[in-house]
Amino acid sequence: MAKDELSFPKPPAQVDPYMEALGLEDTLRFLEAFGGVETYIATHPTARSKVVELIGYPKARMLAAIENRLQRRVPLVKEWRAAVYHSQGLPTVQIALKLGVTDVSVRRWLRKPGARRKSDPNQPSLFPGV
Repeated sequence: MAKDELSFPKPPAQVDPYMEALGLEDTLRFLEAFGGVETYIATHPTARSKVVELIGYPKARMLAAIENRLQRRVPLVKEWRAAVYHSQGLPTVQIALKLGVTDVSVRRWLRKPGARRKSDPNQPSLFPGV
């Protein structure tokens, strides 16, 4: 697992199968493209498939293999995605635009416990004692 994948917030249960099959970056791309809609993932997808176009044939086959663990409708999980984007260093306004929500919503979500990434114990604090 890549170093950046170690510091993102834990995904909710409905995202776990996507993470196992696709990894963080492709899961985010998949959720951005198909979140909120029912998506059929063929056992043997064609090259014309939107899923194959987005994540490639091997990963589309991996999703098809675990289709029984996926919800019929691809989850939006905007709060989790906001926390992940924040852990990647995206500014609040950019996160809001990416998710189609207000910056107020993003700030509210990020104030929730567990939404922010865990601090790296090897990283010195800019504000000691705070």
